[in-house]
Amino acid sequence: MNRSALILPALAVIVAGVLSSLFIVDEREKALVLQFGQVKQVKETPGLGFKIPLIQEVVKYEDRILGLQTQPLEVTPLDDRRLVVDAFARWRIVNLIDFREAVGAGGEDAAQVRLERIITAAIREVLGGVPSNRVLSEDRTSLMNQIRDNARRQALSLGVDVVDVRLTRTDLPEQNLAATFARMRAEREREAADERARGEEAAQRVRAAADRTVIELTSDARRQAEVTRGEADAERNRIYAEAFGKDPEFFAFTRSLTSYEKALQGGNSSIVMQPDSTFFDYLRSDKAPAARTGE
Repeated sequence: MNRSALILPALAVIVAGVLSSLFIVDEREKALVLQFGQVKQVKETPGLGFKIPLIQEVVKYEDRILGLQTQPLEVTPLDDRRLVVDAFARWRIVNLIDFREAVGAGGEDAAQVRLERIITAAIREVLGGVPSNRVLSEDRTSLMNQIRDNARRQALSLGVDVVDVRLTRTDLPEQNLAATFARMRAEREREAADERARGEEAAQRVRAAADRTVIELTSDARRQAEVTRGEADAERNRIYAEAFGKDPEFFAFTRSLTSYEKALQGGNSSIVMQPDSTFFDYLRSDKAPAARTGE
């Protein structure tokens, strides 16, 4: 009975020791086995690993590609036109021992801080050697590749590989942006004023041509009207003369009737004449004075 009481605790201690010596690394991780801060084992493949209990510890790191968003920074290209730039980088731990020595117990968080400084320096170096219009253009692939390569060379000392760097924003600073918009607005207003002036000038030419055409057409119409009126008067006089020559008495009679019609129309007008006036010859007799005299 006393022997079994001693065996069970011993077995429990042995089982606990065996379990504490085991650790598992999945496919998303890498691990280091440390003894008093010194690296004793590197575990980069997924599976079961062993360590010395109480003496050694296991530190795990990400084996996946990680992302890093840099803070916005101002850069000055070759033409001294300041730009605000930020970038997104993707990186991965490739050497656990160098990584541990570089960042210590800070792990991925400490690596992010140091890596951001490296990428920021690479951005300033590359973009500072090109004009701003190249940075602002849509085709920036070569610039981003240069930034990635520069950052990759410096990041190797951290035990990490910079997989990719992408410029996510390249803008003018707020004060420069306002000045640029003001300049663009002034240029558009000047162009609009020029267009309005050219349009007004063209309108004046059109109005002047239209006025000249109206005057010419009106003058020609008046001239043709006068010609037609003169021809009509001549034709009328000819007809009158021809009619008078054929029957002077009938001509005088019709002319008198026309005069009576115009003079004796209704209204408030009054005519004062002597009774023996020649105007009433045809009212007193059906013959003209010349005909009565001939009789």
